[in-house]
Amino acid sequence: MPVGTETDEHADSGTEGHARSGTRADVVCLGESMVTFLPSRPGRLADVPSFGRGIGGAESNVACALAAAGHRTAWVSRVGADGFGDHLVETIAGYGVDTSAVRRDPARPTGIYFRTATDRATDVHEVAYYRAGSAASAMSPDNIPYEALFAGRVLHLSGITAALSAGCLALLRDLTAPRPGRPLLSFDVNHRPGLWRGAAAGPGVLLDLARGCDLVFVGEDEAEEAWGLTGAGAIRAAVPQPAVLVVKRGAEGATVFSRTDGADTVTTVPALCVDVVAPVGAGDAFAAGFLSATLRGLGVRDRGRHGHLMAAAVLTVPGDLTDPPSRARADALAALDDDAWGRLRLGPGWTGEDQEVRTT
Repeated sequence: MPVGTETDEHADSGTEGHARSGTRADVVCLGESMVTFLPSRPGRLADVPSFGRGIGGAESNVACALAAAGHRTAWVSRVGADGFGDHLVETIAGYGVDTSAVRRDPARPTGIYFRTATDRATDVHEVAYYRAGSAASAMSPDNIPYEALFAGRVLHLSGITAALSAGCLALLRDLTAPRPGRPLLSFDVNHRPGLWRGAAAGPGVLLDLARGCDLVFVGEDEAEEAWGLTGAGAIRAAVPQPAVLVVKRGAEGATVFSRTDGADTVTTVPALCVDVVAPVGAGDAFAAGFLSATLRGLGVRDRGRHGHLMAAAVLTVPGDLTDPPSRARADALAALDDDAWGRLRLGPGWTGEDQEVRTT
């Protein structure tokens, strides 16, 4: 993979100054972020009297998590010339993410959505999106600054973007086409069935996009739903091109296919035992943890373990984003032997330096 170890200066960097002028980003993330309205209490959307405001977006989540973990990141997108757009840009920049390439659209609004407090894995969960015709849905090869996209060591993309509009799909097709000098392309399939309803293209295009990337994240369940593929081996057979393919298998952990000298090595990384507060954002956090370890040149097993640890940090808080464990704490946990790793039990507050990590 064309991403190696980081410099000593970068290894010790904090979250401040990631957007320093003239400094190359570690990871550039492209995609829509929306203002999220979170309910003040559980119940149907029809019954919730008030909502708090947050942000939500797969790619900006990755950028914020990586910035919090000490990496230089940038987010590229389009937002409306409205207060919600101001809130998104200011909040994401507050995590230390470079937002200088975000464009404002005076004719289209910033996307928003409302969700219930109930676990989104159940039928009780409701999400109401107001993103049709949003500024981000108008992204295309003609209005996104490619010089900003290619300014990092890694360009992180998501299948969500491809589903937003024909222009967005054209943008992702162009970015995943072979070209000299491109950064490492990271792609999270992120199949969202609701976004493809009524679309001219179908979720099968996600398979083509994945084949054009270097590092791909896909859930075993979404591969079956989108492509009719069952099992990690079948997914790898259908997506042989990426140097690294990460198949997320829920409570079973992750299976990582990594190719060296034309041959695959298969690494199974068991999941952690986590006292889940909310499942929102865990997939994005896993991608951020895996990318962080990749940027640092860690081995495949530890890349997967850092993905699980970053996901566990988000799983034990109510929202999409949280402060990750310190690098030293995460490294120490990732270095545990298999038996000790399997006995970890992580609950709310576990990322704090003064918190003792429980075992089963």
